[in-house]
Amino acid sequence: MDNKHKRIYLSAPHMSGREQHYIGQAFADNWIAPVGPHVDAFEQEMAIHVGAGGCAAVSSGTAAIHLA
Repeated sequence: MDNKHKRIYLSAPHMSGREQHYIGQAFADNWIAPVGPHVDAFEQEMAIHVGAGGCAAVSSGTAAIHLA
């Protein structure tokens, strides 16, 4: 493959080990759809991290492109 057509690989998923806990908590708290306290916290922390006035979490990269 020449330099003009380099492949861009998707990153492998990363699991920290806490996913099952958060999934169980979402079910126990009945926050399955559309959002819940973890999404609100993520948006707030991301806005602070990037120095923005706000942040909107979306369901996919494609949704982010449409929003942009």
